[in-house]
Amino acid sequence: MQKDPWPDRCGDIIVMGVSGCGKSTVGEALAARLNRRFVEGDALHPDANRRKMAAGTPLTDADRAPWLDRIREEMSRAEAPLVVACSALRRAYRDRLRGKGESAPRPVTFVHLTETRDVIAARIEGRQGHFMPVSLLDSQYATLEPLAPDERGCTVEVSSDPTATVQAVMSALERTVY
Repeated sequence: MQKDPWPDRCGDIIVMGVSGCGKSTVGEALAARLNRRFVEGDALHPDANRRKMAAGTPLTDADRAPWLDRIREEMSRAEAPLVVACSALRRAYRDRLRGKGESAPRPVTFVHLTETRDVIAARIEGRQGHFMPVSLLDSQYATLEPLAPDERGCTVEVSSDPTATVQAVMSALERTVY
């Protein structure tokens, strides 16, 4: 008997973690590998959120709510599973993205990318034209709640080679859904 195609069992895949961990880079490459559409969660932030972060002010739960709802709507409207880059720092945010309490069109699987704070800070400092300053990194770590054992997903340490990171994500996802 042939194994069913495990990527389909993942449903929507949300690549999560603090700013600068590689969500967009890994998410885009993962989407290409799985032949899925990639959604950049940062592009769905309201302008007020971007201005607030650019000014060095951390977002509140109330600031994040409409943004998370926009991402959830994008996932709900999609006819096929997506790969989404979204920080998804708290369990409550992930529950909102999963549509907890609602009938979701497909499952949601989270991929939490991790790396040392120093490496991530250096990445943020090296970015050009991004609204997230390095001064907000500590607030993101303070907000971060790693995936709980009952949450569908995996944690992957980011490599300096994005191709190796994507391969590690693929292996971790396969273990997660089987």
